[in-house]
Amino acid sequence: MGYTSSSGGGIRGSEILPFTVQVVKGRWFTVFASFLIMTGAGATYLFGIYSKQIKASLGYDQTTLNLLGFFKDLGANIGVLSGLIAEVTPTWFVLIIGAVMNFAGYFMIWLAVMGKISRPRVWHMCIYICVGANSQNFANTGALVTCVKNFPEGRGILLGLLKGFVGLSGAVMTQLYLAIYGTDAKSLILLIAWLPAALSIVFVYTIRILHTARQPNEVRVFYHFLYVSIVLALFLMVMTLLEKTVTFSKGAYAASATVSWFMLFVPLLIAIRQEAALWNLKKKAAFARDEVPVENPPETQLKKSPSPAPSPPQSQLPEDEKHTSCFADICKKPPRGEDYTILQALLSWDMGILFLATLFGLGGSLTAVDNLGQIGESLGYPTKTISTFVSLVSIWNYFGRVFSGFVSETLMLKYKVPRPLMMTLVLLLSCLGHLLIAFPGPGAVYVASIIIGFSFGAQLPLLFAIISELFGLKYYSTLFNCGQLASPLGSYILNVKVTGLLYDRAAIKDLAKKGLTRSSVKELTCIGVHCYRLPFIILAAGTLFGALVSLILVVRTREFYSGDIYKKFRDDPMVTDMIEPENLNVKDKGPGK
Repeated sequence: MGYTSSSGGGIRGSEILPFTVQVVKGRWFTVFASFLIMTGAGATYLFGIYSKQIKASLGYDQTTLNLLGFFKDLGANIGVLSGLIAEVTPTWFVLIIGAVMNFAGYFMIWLAVMGKISRPRVWHMCIYICVGANSQNFANTGALVTCVKNFPEGRGILLGLLKGFVGLSGAVMTQLYLAIYGTDAKSLILLIAWLPAALSIVFVYTIRILHTARQPNEVRVFYHFLYVSIVLALFLMVMTLLEKTVTFSKGAYAASATVSWFMLFVPLLIAIRQEAALWNLKKKAAFARDEVPVENPPETQLKKSPSPAPSPPQSQLPEDEKHTSCFADICKKPPRGEDYTILQALLSWDMGILFLATLFGLGGSLTAVDNLGQIGESLGYPTKTISTFVSLVSIWNYFGRVFSGFVSETLMLKYKVPRPLMMTLVLLLSCLGHLLIAFPGPGAVYVASIIIGFSFGAQLPLLFAIISELFGLKYYSTLFNCGQLASPLGSYILNVKVTGLLYDRAAIKDLAKKGLTRSSVKELTCIGVHCYRLPFIILAAGTLFGALVSLILVVRTREFYSGDIYKKFRDDPMVTDMIEPENLNVKDKGPGK
């Protein structure tokens, strides 16, 4: 009994093995594997849960903890190394490096928190968390860049989906650690060490760039992936809220984790369905070629783009058409949308504007996410409620990512709305979240968690899509990692030098009112609405400035986005368009006919 696809026909028992090989080697399986890898690539967003364990176990004050948060953000956003490595090595090598770094960094943190090694110095911990967080860039570069190059015409949607699964990773891993380790937050660090590494190792050979036939219904398939991920996100949100109000048994946690991971594998069924449709279309095309005379082939042959003229030998090419170094012709920039070299892109005005917008936008959002645990503590919320804030950020982080990917793509293709305008609107929304924390009312932190999570998530797919559209895909592995370099710098300025110092200053003033000094307490804690008021007013002002700067990019790119930016991919002679099912008007031939 064989598999029957929705497109008609079926897969006989003798075809199961070759069909399975096609599935595993296909583009859709690459997308599914990338979803799982990205689900493990969001461990940095769980810092708000386990940071309290680090602070208590090692006796850090808030400034030191924020310094660790900065090095986490530094590692998570300094992806230039992974990008450069990806330019000269295969994808599997990039994924293996990331797996090793992830396990090494977080495992050392777990050993330190558990007291299994002598207490490390602060700079040791900074290196551990930087290395562990930097590993996610190798996962991003391996999975995200590969998918964008495999599906260039749906990059905005696909970026939103992939980064959306990163946004869900915090809630997914929380469910799994509750099922395996219970409520021991220290064990969450151990889970973060082994799970992402294991996912990268399992799928290390299936993530690769493929130049294969494109299917006409790719966007519809992406929407199917979207529906599955939305169901998963809603399930995680309901479970997160229930776990804060109802005491779950370990069996209930295990059931919740099982359902979560089952839903993560539903995209595999969609991938199999698409490969089955492609399998049957190939069989019908082969049947048509065998049965229809050569002189009358119009409706049965595959539609192919015109074959390019043969290229002259390298020695006969004009000097300007020979291989160009990625660092060459810095001042001779091509039009927007063409392939820039690395330095051409980095030294362009457009990248400079993106840098400033990211510095204040992502820098402010990272600061808010990293301090969410302490914000809840300062406002007197219990530990379970603080965990709810972190989970809400993770889930709405997902909604922001998929929303910005799908909506910005739709607005751009249908109404020619510049994608940078979406970034401006997202930054303005982020300002509102910061102000809700600066001036908290009843339930304000719940709303702020949703807004900050949504706006933080929406920024990354927009940034990555804009970079790919303005500067091309040739050096995208390096350029998209360079694009987020402003994020750790913004985090250092806004988190360590502004938020951390102002929080500690407020805490020391509170101690002075009680007649105590810093040396009289192990952990420096500030309680009250005043603790984060001034820092978040500054964050709101900085984010507003970033929004205004991004408007300059909107004006500069308005003409570019008014055209057809994907036309060159549809005209690519390297890719064969797949035949539409309706063009195969050939009936299945029975035995002996």
